[in-house]
Amino acid sequence: MLGLLDMIVLMASLAISLAIMVPLVGAIVRFRANYNPKGLQLDPEGDVQPHTGPVISSFFAMLKRVYDIEGWLGLYKGLMPTLISSLIISVFLIVFLDDSSFRHRAYTAPSAGILGTLFYSIFAMLLSLPQTIITDRAITTPHKLPWFNAVHSCRILLTPTERRRPWIIYLTPGLLAAQVAHISYVVLILRSIRRLILPELATQPWWRDISPIRLSFFFVLALASTAVLTPLEVISIRLAIQRTYASAEYNSVSQEGGDAEEVEEYAGANEDVIGLRSDRPPYTGLIDCAKTIVEEEGWTALYRAWWLTMLGCVSGAFS
Repeated sequence: MLGLLDMIVLMASLAISLAIMVPLVGAIVRFRANYNPKGLQLDPEGDVQPHTGPVISSFFAMLKRVYDIEGWLGLYKGLMPTLISSLIISVFLIVFLDDSSFRHRAYTAPSAGILGTLFYSIFAMLLSLPQTIITDRAITTPHKLPWFNAVHSCRILLTPTERRRPWIIYLTPGLLAAQVAHISYVVLILRSIRRLILPELATQPWWRDISPIRLSFFFVLALASTAVLTPLEVISIRLAIQRTYASAEYNSVSQEGGDAEEVEEYAGANEDVIGLRSDRPPYTGLIDCAKTIVEEEGWTALYRAWWLTMLGCVSGAFS
């Protein structure tokens, strides 16, 4: 069990981390979730309609747009589910562990052999998947969510079917496939090649007695991995914000009817921060999502904020 000083340091670092990361993660999720079709649309009568939603070209432009429309409260959308999950993990660390080396991250995992690491990462993903879905929906919803009323927030973020049978969120088409593919690539390819060509990284600082050629090769591999991992991350967000088993009369990214029919307050006074794909058939799986994004928005939509994924690959490789 951690000592008093260790607990204070852990809680302080958690508070600082959330204060910095929540706005940044929120901007990433909104930027990648924003629906921006490249061509003209057809309305229900078959007439040509130009797209009228927001066009945001960069991560920093999204960050500014969130602040301009929703203010500081908008920047911290998704704080509560992130805080709750972080507190649960912190309590677990305080009670059962003496360090935080077993924390699950997107690009790193505990050293337990290739298969052990893979199974651990998939298990951690399965545990955190509901929190990931709720957080992504909390960030992208145009509605204003109460800070301390989880029941009311769940009525906005989850369909009645999802609330009655919460396990069906694991059946969100394509989401598990995208998550497992991301984990498998990081563990089986990135981590395995690092162990093969740079075993020294596990026992000593990277700048000491390590071949510059091998280090450069692995660095290039980490950069190239961005081409695989960024689309998986974009697709995961698009699939996570789709409601599972939404009623046919409601679109797949907004609240299903039922016991939450009252009009909810919107976070933006005059306009929404992002456009959602609310008038189109839902994605039916991983492949369908990728193909549809390319057809409707262009292949560049799959690489939004690619440089952040690149930083994650590089930092995860050398951690």
